[in-house]
Amino acid sequence: MPSFALKVTRLGLSSLGRISPQLAGKAAFKLFCLTPSRRPQGAKAEAAHSQGRARLNSADQIMLSFRGGRAMAYRLNGGAKGQRKRFLVVHGWGSSSEYMSELAVFLANAGAEVISLDLPGHGRSPGRFLNVRLAVSAIVAAAERFGAFDATIGHSFGGASVALAAAGFLPGIEPILTDSLVLIGAPSAMGWLFTDFGRMVQLDPKAQAALEAEVGHVTGRALDEYVAEHSVRDLGRPVLVIHAEDDKEVSADHARAYASAGDHVRLLWANGFGHRRIVSAAPVLEAIGEFLAEAPASAEENAFESDGETVISFLRTSVRRVS
Repeated sequence: MPSFALKVTRLGLSSLGRISPQLAGKAAFKLFCLTPSRRPQGAKAEAAHSQGRARLNSADQIMLSFRGGRAMAYRLNGGAKGQRKRFLVVHGWGSSSEYMSELAVFLANAGAEVISLDLPGHGRSPGRFLNVRLAVSAIVAAAERFGAFDATIGHSFGGASVALAAAGFLPGIEPILTDSLVLIGAPSAMGWLFTDFGRMVQLDPKAQAALEAEVGHVTGRALDEYVAEHSVRDLGRPVLVIHAEDDKEVSADHARAYASAGDHVRLLWANGFGHRRIVSAAPVLEAIGEFLAEAPASAEENAFESDGETVISFLRTSVRRVS
């Protein structure tokens, strides 16, 4: 049964839609971009958040500014000189750096400088709204502050965002420099999210069309352009896609879409870990570490700065599979 809040939302959008479908679409877009509560929901989430906070206590905390917002960055192993790798870690929708901290610490313990980013409206970043343009802008701000990355690693919405940032997909935003990407449980397209949202709030066809058109107005790219080919097909850099076939939030078909982009994309099935536990699963961390270790660190010093049952297997190409 729909909640009272959802009933009120449906009534309000329906009433507004009768006056102006365009206004209803704009209002729906703002609701779509409204970020969820930052408070952990449930005992398990509270424990994970608390443990993550403890892991990040020793990290440098740097607030990044960019056009449209600000974002908190945590830096582990900051300040060291010499040849070493630098990685960027980005969480998904409704998450934060605390929930990605096991991965960040794992990479830092291997000697890398690790930047973990709280997207706007999440974690310790200010704001109540997030869209793709804000996310990509925050990622670019991290690259401008800390320098080029040997790899960018993103979960869910964060994975899609780092792929778009590396591809220079959004008009007016330069691509980030990164040697490789790791996409964990990441969507390869965005249209289905807006279709599901419109169905949930019961938008009529005209208001739904206005909602989808707002994506183009805000981000500079039409909704139907947000597909895997635009983000990884022409990168020419190694990409590791990690997904669970039992992921109930982002279909495994998205991983298959990324994998179809070319031989530079490697697909890792991490079945049994679902959508959220996958970011801290030991076999997944080990696989990420092995993948990142394959590429040598930049010859230059990374000193530039400006102010259930588990099944795990690799699919390198359509004809090679290691279980």
